[in-house]
Amino acid sequence: MRAAVVVFPGSNCDRDLAVAFEAAGAEVEMVWHKDVALPEGVDVVGIPGGFSYGDYLRCGAIAAQSPIVKSVKAHAERGGYVLGICNGFQVLTETGLLPGALLRNAGLKYICKTVKLRVETSNSAFTAGYNAGDVISIPIAHHDGNYFADNDIVAQLQDEDRVAFTYTENPNGARADIAGILSPNRRVLGMMPHPERAADAGHGGTDGVALFRALTGALTAA
Repeated sequence: MRAAVVVFPGSNCDRDLAVAFEAAGAEVEMVWHKDVALPEGVDVVGIPGGFSYGDYLRCGAIAAQSPIVKSVKAHAERGGYVLGICNGFQVLTETGLLPGALLRNAGLKYICKTVKLRVETSNSAFTAGYNAGDVISIPIAHHDGNYFADNDIVAQLQDEDRVAFTYTENPNGARADIAGILSPNRRVLGMMPHPERAADAGHGGTDGVALFRALTGALTAA
């Protein structure tokens, strides 16, 4: 499996994401935001956490207009896989690849801690390594992680089994406790928690490993 990790000015989890992909067996190439094309043969694009463009204007809004993002959208629209984590989730909502928006945390404070997530579906290449109902420990680190969508969109996500993860104890005010969602074709995942920070026992936990291994396994077998 070949993965590309996009790097924006202000990204700070790009190397962590690349290491997590590599540990799961993927070949990884870093891609700069000013590039206009993804490398040939890429299976999955990773959009990392951080503070792209300093979070000016609105988190992810400027990054969503970067030259490389046009190629990321085209990749997704032809059935390619995309994983957006934290700021990456914000970018995916700004591009329209995922519905909703990420607002300021309800407590108006930056939150950095490990939280419990409930796996809501195992029906995706990202979550196939878990069982629905599993509770896993994954770090969060965000100021604007409060997922918002109107009632119709939330109901649609739930009805179509597209809520990937929920918080067991909501830290930020997210609607329906949503921590991560899938696209209609289940090949784009956006999530606020950081599975790449739970992919090495030396960092305090390995509950994120199953996500990367499942994705690599599914795309290697395809």
